[in-house]
Amino acid sequence: MDVTVGPIVGSHKEYLDPDGLRVPVRRVDLTNGEHVDLYDTSGPYTDESATINVHNGLSSRRSDWIAGRLANTQLGFAKAGVITEEMRFCALREGADPEFVRAEVAAGRAVIPANRRHPETEPMVIGKKFLVKINANLGNSAVTSSVAEEVDKMVWAIRWGADTVMDLSTGKRIHETREWILRNSPVPIGTVPIYQALEKVGGDPTKLSWDVYRDTVVEQCEQGVDYMTVHAGVLLRYVPLTARRVTGIVSRGGSIMAAWCLAHHRESFLYTHFAELCDILRAYDVTFSLGDGLRPGSIADANDEAQFAELRTLGELTAIARARDVQVMIEGPGHVPMHKIAENVRLEEEWCGEAPFYTLGPLATDIAPAYDHITSAIGAAMIARAGTAMLCYVTPKEHLGLPNRDDVKTGVITYKIAAHAADLAKGHPRAQERDDALSRARFEFRWIDQFNLALDPDTAREFHDETLPAEPAKTAHFCSMCGPKFCAMKITQDVRRYAEEHGLTTDEALTAGMTEKSAEFAAAGNTVYLPLTDR
Repeated sequence: MDVTVGPIVGSHKEYLDPDGLRVPVRRVDLTNGEHVDLYDTSGPYTDESATINVHNGLSSRRSDWIAGRLANTQLGFAKAGVITEEMRFCALREGADPEFVRAEVAAGRAVIPANRRHPETEPMVIGKKFLVKINANLGNSAVTSSVAEEVDKMVWAIRWGADTVMDLSTGKRIHETREWILRNSPVPIGTVPIYQALEKVGGDPTKLSWDVYRDTVVEQCEQGVDYMTVHAGVLLRYVPLTARRVTGIVSRGGSIMAAWCLAHHRESFLYTHFAELCDILRAYDVTFSLGDGLRPGSIADANDEAQFAELRTLGELTAIARARDVQVMIEGPGHVPMHKIAENVRLEEEWCGEAPFYTLGPLATDIAPAYDHITSAIGAAMIARAGTAMLCYVTPKEHLGLPNRDDVKTGVITYKIAAHAADLAKGHPRAQERDDALSRARFEFRWIDQFNLALDPDTAREFHDETLPAEPAKTAHFCSMCGPKFCAMKITQDVRRYAEEHGLTTDEALTAGMTEKSAEFAAAGNTVYLPLTDR
């Protein structure tokens, strides 16, 4: 089983290596002799074009760390005042102090999803005081796709910048698909165990049981899954609250558990066995992603009683999990109009003890099938600015079909934009470095640097070269939009050069330039409107 992946042109991998941690960065060497180091999730796949045999897997970089200490969770260590290698690794990636990372994890405001059975991971931290992360959903279905295709999507998703990947496979070969994704993933892998459990009972939700679900969770923990979506907040009494919704229950996991509750007239086994579930996840240090099974699937259903009833219950479950040293994230909506977005973050933080919020979008309008990566990125930027720690991407195929590799790329890049915009607004100390470097390259017509600093260097170069493909155009002081005579930045540079040559300030140079141009204009018989200083 082979996957072919190409390099990220214009950059190369470097490692920050204090104490042998080998924290990856992607270094962009600029044509002016400077360089910019970027947060990098791509693993070993992007230094050169290569065909990878996925059966070989990645090296187990964390094996020695894990073997050299007592079994505990990152939350347990953090509460005890211990700074783990994973915490130091995350601190270097974020430009933070290791003690700050430990304190945020201890308070439950941040999580480090890192199953001891997934030693291939490069640790990362999810929390509102760190860089906003994005997740890419993958997985086969009963209709289409294969193991090779899903591994290929994973490799390319992290090349484009996904921080985590969720395997949402629902078709055949679920275990095998997940195994090869895990063995080749340097980023945390999440799952929704109820999907595989449902396959084990022939697709009939009413035949599910705690025993089947528990065995599935253990199976996935043993493989190395780092975080799991568990819809334990879908209670029997909440299901009738969805009856008058426009789109009812849109979560697959939520609808499965609702069907089980109604069929058996009993409370969800995920809720009644939650403490036992905590003990299983604690044994492997798997992070809960408490699922929003009653999230709104339309603008009309946003912020309704069903959604917020479940959120309150997720807060109760968060306290139970934390008491057992299990890390917790909270999943969020969904479809929410702009004016209702901030309330979601406020209530999640209040009811769930500031556990990291992990949201799908939200989509800010329902009217754009095939463009829902855009409708959701609008909401994603807003909710991340308000405090969401991780965004689940949406591809153009949302509501329409299973995404292919190109859809995954579009979804990841779109969400990297939303996340970075939020980081800038939140004032993350390193967020603006890349913007400033690209802006300087743009103003100085360093086209190669502008391409290489872009989130998608390949497409930036391709768009430029559609109209100006010749190599000299990479140093030209114009592009095809304005041409050589009307480039605003070139004119600005001319003004600055004029000022320097004549010992003037820029304002004085602008006034002089306007006066000279006005004289030419008047000589041609036109009416002249001089600057105020010359009237």
